[in-house]
Amino acid sequence: MAAAVTASCSGDGARKGERAPLAIDNSMTEAEIKAGILTPEVMWKMGRIGNVTLSPDGETVVYTVTWYNMAENRGVTNIYAISSTGGTPITLTDNSGNDSAPQWSTDGKTIYFLSDRSGDGQIWSVGKDGRNLRQVSEIKGGIEGFGIAPNGKHFFYIQSVHVSDIQSKDIYHDMDKSQGLVYNDLMARHWDYWDRGDYKHVFIGTFDGKKAKAGHDIMPGEAWDAPMSPYFDLGEISWNNAGTQLAYTCKKMTGTEYAQSTDSDIFLYDVASGKITNINKAGSPNDPRLRIMPSFPGYDKYPVFSPDDRYIAFLSMRRPGNESDKARLFIWDSTDGSFRDLTEDFDYDAANVVWSDNSNIMFIAPMEATYQICAVNIEDTTEIKVITRGDHDITQFSYAAGTCIAAKESYLQGSELYRVDNGALNQITFVNKDIYDNVHMGEVQKRWVATTDGKKMLTWVILPPDFDPNNKYPALLYCQGGPQSAVSQFWSYRWNMQLMAAQGYVVVAPNRRGVPSFGQEWLDQISGDYSGQNIQDYLSAIDDVAREPWIDSDRLGCVGASYGGYSVFYLAGHHDKRFKAFIAHCGIYDFTSMYGSTEELFFMNHEYGGPYWDSNNAVAQRSYANSPHMAVKDWDTPILIFTGLKDFRIPYTQSLEAFTAARVRGIPARLVAFEDENHQVMQPQNSVVWNREFFGWLDKYVKGAPQK
Repeated sequence: MAAAVTASCSGDGARKGERAPLAIDNSMTEAEIKAGILTPEVMWKMGRIGNVTLSPDGETVVYTVTWYNMAENRGVTNIYAISSTGGTPITLTDNSGNDSAPQWSTDGKTIYFLSDRSGDGQIWSVGKDGRNLRQVSEIKGGIEGFGIAPNGKHFFYIQSVHVSDIQSKDIYHDMDKSQGLVYNDLMARHWDYWDRGDYKHVFIGTFDGKKAKAGHDIMPGEAWDAPMSPYFDLGEISWNNAGTQLAYTCKKMTGTEYAQSTDSDIFLYDVASGKITNINKAGSPNDPRLRIMPSFPGYDKYPVFSPDDRYIAFLSMRRPGNESDKARLFIWDSTDGSFRDLTEDFDYDAANVVWSDNSNIMFIAPMEATYQICAVNIEDTTEIKVITRGDHDITQFSYAAGTCIAAKESYLQGSELYRVDNGALNQITFVNKDIYDNVHMGEVQKRWVATTDGKKMLTWVILPPDFDPNNKYPALLYCQGGPQSAVSQFWSYRWNMQLMAAQGYVVVAPNRRGVPSFGQEWLDQISGDYSGQNIQDYLSAIDDVAREPWIDSDRLGCVGASYGGYSVFYLAGHHDKRFKAFIAHCGIYDFTSMYGSTEELFFMNHEYGGPYWDSNNAVAQRSYANSPHMAVKDWDTPILIFTGLKDFRIPYTQSLEAFTAARVRGIPARLVAFEDENHQVMQPQNSVVWNREFFGWLDKYVKGAPQK
């Protein structure tokens, strides 16, 4: 695969206006091969599989891989094709631009994709043999996503549209050099950007098989986004198979209402008439024999049409303001407007919904800290079949003509593609084989730990490579973010369990209260109880593993990001001297200031119980009384704090407050603030710096601590 990255494509005028290809060299050095361990530098040489899609006949898989050039501090995404039975991949695009979101033509001869190789984002196409690369659209200003209708006559695309005058220079035209932003309502900012009056809108244009022509905005003047911010996921938009209707997701509200609500809906746009219907608010069916229309006050997302276009499957959350409620799999029947919940008796979320035929739906569900492919028949929901099993995460899959290709990852390996045959997973891509062949991975143990309230908690324990039970090892308690995110078999390029283990640490990763995949009751318990049972779960996990003879209980560290960063700040004042060092990334430190400076208030309202001024709200008052900053007087342990200055979800001021408190109290502390990062660390060189700081801190205060 490494050699394939430098290949070029042939086509009619494909090189006109293109950038020079980005050089990629992902080979390990002799020193890295000799050392045989996973390091941050080695990890960034790995290719990362992205979008995956099967040809209509199920015979060819098209997928993207992103590669990075550390010296240039940037990456490039290419598109590849491989037989669905495996073999040697074909390189469809070169390194001249970022090529993403591949989509097959209905006849299976052409792949359309989004590329910035000509400057801004446009639609390009290439044959499945890598020939005839050409630009399909030339839409002014570029586009940020697209989808071609199955009948090939229309396409949708996403563009930013200026709707509201918020910048001072737009309000006062004679003050064109002014840099003010003027707001009358929330939300002033979201995730990592300030609202400047621009919103993502859906446009529909015409297509003749060769050229995609600019079209019209189907949301003119609307001050909201589709797909929705902050992730702008194109999975929230889909064509029907006839190419006559487009379903899209939107939260059509503004201001304070928008900031406090999760009430998005599925809208149906008719191409011929331009009529838009909100299927979630369309009213009860006329036939009294049909089930009364349910209420949809929470998130409704990801519409997918059945092959015959009769049904739309979508994911729905019942409870308003709860972004982590159960994602129920619903279908809407276009013939009578009725709805059915297909997972009413299934205690897990649904995701990545795919119709295998007019009666059967496949989807991904989290189950006991893994992610598996499941299936349900829409006429008989009494049994939901679990198709795949094992300690792994299925992160996405594509299905066509009886063939299923899935992306699978685990603590032992990053994402690769597998053919799913009667539940068996047969690997067909080997993107990073040269790296896996030259580094040692640590054993992953599955452990059930007793909790303080008499339950059992699944905890992953990742051992250092070449583990020797006769030695004593330092250990790290890993605190998961979310808080409602499973500690599953994920392969992360920052919080990487094998990377931590490779530096000589035993990693303890508990699925504490509040994570999915163990039923809704386990998930829900954390809301309004941040300082309660889940904190005890953390301590139960580390105490249980620390009793092993191969753990040095005097050399324990505690690390985490986001909610995990909150957990670190809280434990810093309540750990009874268990830990020798803490590391918090973008954590919540002061609940009161967090409420006033974050953006999506529905999260605070649900998770804290309400605003800090609601003195009659017992849940909220308990939450604020147990804010981490309230126990800073008891901090006694060195702490490293990371933050991104573009993080508006948990603003950098939270990290700054914690750093200030630690230093004023005389506690060894270090603040690492990245000017160009948000809630995550995405830039290659920033990531390596992050890891060097991370392991430098642990080596100094955990490895350097005295042994028994």
